[in-house]
Parts: sequence; C-alpha cells; structure tokens
Amino acid sequence: MRHRDFGRYICDPHRATPGYTLFSPLQGKATYLIGLRGDVVHQWSHPLTVGTYAYLLDNGNLLWSGRLPEGPKHMGGLGGLLREYDWSGNVVWEHRHVGQHHDFRRLPSGNTIYLAWEVVPPEIAQRIPGGIPGTQHADGCMYGDYIHEITPSGEVVWEWHACRDMRVEKYALSPSQNRDEFAHANAISPLPNGDIYISFRRLNMIGLIDRQSRAMKWEHRDDRWGMQHDCEPLANGNITLFANGTNITGNPFSRAVELDPRTGKTVWEYRGKPSYTFFSPHISGVQRLATGNTLICEGQWGRLFEVTPEGEIVWEYVSAFMGPDRNGDPSNEVFRAYRYAADSPQIGNRMKSIYA
Repeated sequence: MRHRDFGRYICDPHRATPGYTLFSPLQGKATYLIGLRGDVVHQWSHPLTVGTYAYLLDNGNLLWSGRLPEGPKHMGGLGGLLREYDWSGNVVWEHRHVGQHHDFRRLPSGNTIYLAWEVVPPEIAQRIPGGIPGTQHADGCMYGDYIHEITPSGEVVWEWHACRDMRVEKYALSPSQNRDEFAHANAISPLPNGDIYISFRRLNMIGLIDRQSRAMKWEHRDDRWGMQHDCEPLANGNITLFANGTNITGNPFSRAVELDPRTGKTVWEYRGKPSYTFFSPHISGVQRLATGNTLICEGQWGRLFEVTPEGEIVWEYVSAFMGPDRNGDPSNEVFRAYRYAADSPQIGNRMKSIYA
C-alpha cells in the first residue's frame, strides 16, 4: 500500500511486460498513456471529470466516459457522456445518456453497449430481499441496472433490465448494503456470441446473460469476494476479477482472482504479503497480460502494478495526478487500467519507441 508515494517505483525490464499503460484519474479531466518508466508519452484532455475510465479501441481511438451533472446523486460510477476520440484528440463519436454508469464496450458490429440506471417500480422493489431496511435513495426510490446496445447513430437495438429479466426474489442484497440500488453492476464483458458477463457488487456475484433469452445462464456468488469489481473472460475460458474484500472479518484485504466458471474454483490469486498491505475497498481491476503476468489496479490508492504468476511484483507505479473527491479531499484514485503492447493494433506505429 503506497498511497503516500508517487511515480514509478519498480521496473524489472527483463520480466515486466513491454508496452504502455493507460489510465484516467477519477478526479481529473485527462487520460494518460505512460511507458514502463512512468513517463507520460501521450494524453487526451476532456471537458468533464472522468465517469470511470477509458480504453483504446483496435483502431487506436479512445473510448471514454465523462460525468454529467445530471442523473441520480450520490451514486458511485456515474457517467452520462460517452465519447470516442482519435489519437489527436478529435471527437469522432458521442452519445449522451443521463444515468449511464460504470462500464461501456464497443462491439465488433460497431454498436456500443453500456450500463445505466432506472427507477425500480415499487411493486418490484418490495420483492427484493436483503439490504438495510429503510435505506432507499434520498429521493425515495430504488434504482436498478439495465444495459442498452445502441447503433453509432444512437438507436437502441437491444436492452436488458435487471429488475425485470432477473427473478429478483432469488438475489438478496448483501446485508451491509443500502436498499437504494439493485444490484450495483460495475462491469460488463461481452463474448463473441453476444452473451455478456456482468459483475454485481451488492450481490457478491458475477453472471452470464444469455443474449437471446435474457436469462442468467450461469452465475457464481461468493461473499468472500467482498463486493468485487471487474470480470474479464480469458482465452482459456476462465474469468479474472478484483475481489475488494470489504466484508471480511478481521483485517480486510483484497485479492486478484482467476476463477474457473466450470468448477467455481479459484485457480489463481494474488494477495499482498502480508495480506492487509493490498486493499482497495472499492473500484479497481485486473488484466491478464500476454506474458502470463497480471496487471492490477489497486484503485483507491492510484496504484498500478504487475505481478508474475508466482506473485512477484515486477512493475509498479502510483499515480501522482490528484483531484478533490466528494468530500473535497485530495485523491489519486483510478477505476481501471490497461497495458497495450507497442505492436498492438491499439498502439500500432503511433509511438516511435518500441520499448518505453
């Protein structure tokens, strides 16, 4: 846990995965691409504070979310403005949707899917078990997640609603959580066949939505994850996720986890040594790299680091980009980060140096 240190602190050039790391400080209005030495090699400026994150498309453009002032207040992950920028920072596509939050992905078809909030009808909300009684949103409502798929022109061509497409009685909110949301999705990951992995923080659950039937065709809940974030399918069929560890008894700690969905077993994990030295109670993410190493975003502390399969840290960087959080305190939080190889489609020949 290095929340008082900034910049790059570890880089083993022989074992760190070559490439560039992309991140968007949560309290800032820019996205940065850094080399392994921690130097900023490229950046994009934005008109709004980042909603959650940005990532590079295969054509090298940047897909980003910005936080509109409209939408449900005091809800984590609020965005509302989706933008695609070219490498020079020109806006080539834009979509506004008040209530868009957390995650968004560009599909091979050119369409875009994203998470958003809607008001859960009271007759459905009363059927949802769990949570702390009497803790609805300040406006008296319970909000729920839905997914929109839109064309480049903004036409909705597919949608999914958690409160209507899930049998809500089956999904109890964690007893420590308020009843202002069902069920706080924070990640969506589409598969080539159109099915979508989704992470529900307040259920301690990830699931797989069948695109055709809209039913949950697979799901796995593990309260030991402690309000997880991120869920990325791997080529071997497994899934990586960030187990935040917020409801662990004793000293809390986080883990980066690889799950085999066929058995429900954890086949790999990273934790700090000792465990409590690695802990982010919210946000954060995991990316498996081509070398077999894993890039981890310990979001609350703005810490990005790479570990080997054996758990050895071979690269580490702490963001020095600060901004005021909701309470006005300085924060360098990062929602998620990605590493791109110098010869990847996302970077291509845009960078002069192969090794940064």
